[in-house]
Amino acid sequence: MPTETAPAGLRSRIFADLTPLRTSVHYRRLWTGNTVSWVGQQMTALAVSLQVYDITHSTFSVGLVGLCSLVPLVVFGLYGGAIADTVDRRTLGLASALGATAMSVVLASAALLGVRQVWLLYVVVALQAVCFAMNSPARASMIPRLLPTEQLPAANALNSLTSNLGLMGGPMLGGVIVGLWGYQAAYLIDVVAFSASLYAMWRLPSMRPDHEPGADGARPKRASVLDGLRFLATRPNLRMTFFADMAAMVLAQPRALFPAVAALWFGGDAKTVGLLVAAPAVGAVLGGLFSGWLGAIRRHGLAILLAVAAWGAAIAVFGLTRNLWLGLVFLAVAGCADTVSMVFRSTMLQAATPDRMRGRLQGVFIVVVAGGPRLGDFLAGSAADLATPAVAVVGGGLACVAVVALLGLSRPAFARYDARHPQP
Repeated sequence: MPTETAPAGLRSRIFADLTPLRTSVHYRRLWTGNTVSWVGQQMTALAVSLQVYDITHSTFSVGLVGLCSLVPLVVFGLYGGAIADTVDRRTLGLASALGATAMSVVLASAALLGVRQVWLLYVVVALQAVCFAMNSPARASMIPRLLPTEQLPAANALNSLTSNLGLMGGPMLGGVIVGLWGYQAAYLIDVVAFSASLYAMWRLPSMRPDHEPGADGARPKRASVLDGLRFLATRPNLRMTFFADMAAMVLAQPRALFPAVAALWFGGDAKTVGLLVAAPAVGAVLGGLFSGWLGAIRRHGLAILLAVAAWGAAIAVFGLTRNLWLGLVFLAVAGCADTVSMVFRSTMLQAATPDRMRGRLQGVFIVVVAGGPRLGDFLAGSAADLATPAVAVVGGGLACVAVVALLGLSRPAFARYDARHPQP
């Protein structure tokens, strides 16, 4: 008997923990639906970029696609969280998923009819981002209601696996499908993929926020964005999760420098840039696949500090390498560290936040995730212009490590945070 159970136990400590998928049918449907629809969304994102370039032959016009997505995410992220703390989250998730499905129908219809209007693509992308900003806080706020607290790290590791696999596989599938059957095929597949998410939302029970009654015994009718920000201002451990993430995404974000790095350091071309872009995602996927050990970690704050410091250190060492394959290894290590950080940051945000506030803090999470890397791109590009790409990459990585060390020293209680007794 021991010879049979020991390997199973070892596998559970190494590979991704599937317990949330086994114990909760609602989470299983939600995860499956999100995985399928996320791949479809990434296919559509690539197809839109290709179609914009096909119409305009302008890289600037393609760049505007990202701006059309970023602005609604930042603007509506906070309000989507407030709405998720006001209405039934199942209803909000279902309505926003229906809205996103309708946008894919519009894209498919326009492609089938031969409509070649860039402004229409921009408008649809912006509305898709609004739907995502409404859907994501609602969906993330549901998970602590579907699973016990001890299963949240495993669930967040599975969610990270979905996100990174979609980011890797979606564009590849989208490129193949557009090349074989055209833009309309990618958009139609996205419409079908959304049916998995819609079905999962439809089968969920009611998910109304658990508000505390006011002085008059009545429940509040509307959740305030400002109340959510005031709550965050009084919760130092939760604030630290955002500060640590910003240290990584703003100070040590080399993505904007990959074209220059590929040419100057490795004598490469567009294929080399593709490898550099893919390496962190590969590391993130591996981090998700081999995440079984994360469930045994109780000091989540310390784990976040160490993971973000590992990201910064890996980026700094990447900046010192001039061997492409060695550089790709360090970028993959950085991606793996980012997965570890994300798992524990998400878990703390869910476990240490009362249900009535979860939507609003997930909205803040969206703003940080959407805006942080863009600010990091600007900072890295500016530093490289003022000095060199090497100074920007190495200096950014070391700055990230230094800031994380200062954050840990300024808030020792964060490093002592114990998942068994969540304290916001």
